[in-house]
Amino acid sequence: IYREEVHYGWNYDDFLRNDDWRRGFISFDSLLWDPERDRVHAGITSFDHEVAKAFDRRTRTFLDTGFGAVVDRWDAKFHRSFVRRKKDGCFYAATALLHCVDHYLDAPGGGIFRHDPETGEWTKLCTPVPHAYIQNLVLDEERDLLYAMTFAPEYLLRYHLETGEVENLGLIGSGIAGMAQGENCVLDGDGTLWGTWSITRAWSHDVGANANRLFRVRPGAERIEFLQAGLPRTDGAFGFTKPEGFFHFGDGWVYASGANGSLFRIDPETGDARFLFTPVADRRSRLASLAPGSDGAAYGVTGRDGRCELLRFDYRRTRFEILGPVADETGEPCWQIHDVVLTGDGTLYAGENDVPHRSGYLWEIRPE
Repeated sequence: IYREEVHYGWNYDDFLRNDDWRRGFISFDSLLWDPERDRVHAGITSFDHEVAKAFDRRTRTFLDTGFGAVVDRWDAKFHRSFVRRKKDGCFYAATALLHCVDHYLDAPGGGIFRHDPETGEWTKLCTPVPHAYIQNLVLDEERDLLYAMTFAPEYLLRYHLETGEVENLGLIGSGIAGMAQGENCVLDGDGTLWGTWSITRAWSHDVGANANRLFRVRPGAERIEFLQAGLPRTDGAFGFTKPEGFFHFGDGWVYASGANGSLFRIDPETGDARFLFTPVADRRSRLASLAPGSDGAAYGVTGRDGRCELLRFDYRRTRFEILGPVADETGEPCWQIHDVVLTGDGTLYAGENDVPHRSGYLWEIRPE
């Protein structure tokens, strides 16, 4: 269904008019494991609004979770926005967009939803910012909070689960340096939220090499703390690397990826970041997601463009291993991975996105 000369000349409405794309193309953007029912919930990008499915590991089938009862026609995906709350056993998710700005006022905005996996009920809690959609949710279980990053524009929000109050903490990007946010934000061990912002530098023709910087929001803080430092360049040159993913493994550090799938470690006290390594340095790569395992290591898929490898990162020793290529039994290679999740038996599920020639797959990987 992919024709480059057509695809790159289209806008949102053109995709909707094409049945191959509207009904035949999906990406997997967000994953969450439900241990009680042994299901992997998937947030999906779809022009046809089928954005929430669950893979039942016992029956080996995909299930409809019932999101169609509350979906709006502009809800196009769950982008890194599935979280599980232990207090009530429910999942929380938020919808992101595919439409262009000519439909900004037509679309109501991304909603925050609660899903009870026991009853199957979906409830829309709110639309935090009219017309703006939500790229990421982070749950602060201890304080009954959800943090959300919107697009467009790029606001950072705080939603109080007990009261329904929405706090708009302000903008994290102006758009001049491109999209400021990475794929997600993360909480450290003290409940401080970490993410990335970008400067405006409106008087210049170029925002420069140091536009992308780190922010944090400490527990109870009323404002974003905009740090004037970021991830270092891997070649040691002046400037900062734009972060892609943020991770926390419970070892006292914050980790971030960027720069062709490189990994960095951030000191949560000072905000200083150190470059660790680049697993795949000889071609295009990424490392959007890592899932910590019970063996003291985190697992993810690096690589890109149909050349992907399984990565094991021993964060206690800051060492990594490439465990082998990701492909199915027919030899079909994995294109690129957007999110991963580990189940209790050590199986890694990896959500494939933005494949140009077919729909994305949910990959099941058993690290050896």
